[in-house]
Amino acid sequence: MNLWRSSIVGLGLLLGVPAKAGEFSVLVTDSHSVPIADAVVSVRSDHDEPSSATPPATRIIDQRSESFVPYVELFRPGDQVIFHNSDRTRHHVYSFAPEKSFEFVIGSGRSAPPVTLDQVGEIAVGCNIHDRMIAHLYVSDAPHVAKSGADGRVVFDDLPAGTWSVQVWHPQLRPGRPEPPRAITLAATPANLTIPLSLLPDPRVGADDHERSQY
Repeated sequence: MNLWRSSIVGLGLLLGVPAKAGEFSVLVTDSHSVPIADAVVSVRSDHDEPSSATPPATRIIDQRSESFVPYVELFRPGDQVIFHNSDRTRHHVYSFAPEKSFEFVIGSGRSAPPVTLDQVGEIAVGCNIHDRMIAHLYVSDAPHVAKSGADGRVVFDDLPAGTWSVQVWHPQLRPGRPEPPRAITLAATPANLTIPLSLLPDPRVGADDHERSQY
């Protein structure tokens, strides 16, 4: 994951038998160099290395203080998501995404039935009662994928030396303007990449909350 300024950045290539590259660290920032959380970094090889087969997982998206927690969650095709309501008010959770549509009214302290996410893509989720409640389910079949934390950083330590394509996604990127993939050649030495993004304002902050508490 090391290239931003040019389409291909050579960090050195090991000669002979392919070996593991050193630690590869990606820092995602906004246009003011402030680290960004919840950026999804996907890494693919030039020969379409398949993702490792893992048993399907079930992940919980909680609703606390009228927010979805977490804001962004990663899934593999076949994983399931369960929405739980830890608030005292009712929530009306829905998605109209073509990859998966659903709708649940979830009472306080209750959970919706599991939803299987079988298609790759980004699934935006909202609450029909509280407008500022937004979550994003990111379903990926990339062999290597991770989400940045509060420090804006993602670290991969299991990439073989060679050429890779790195792509970053964030829910506040402008619709229809995805970040282009970056090519990078990794060798058996640590590598660092900083990727600045131009983001729209966070829709969860300052949004009108048409709360219908009597729902």
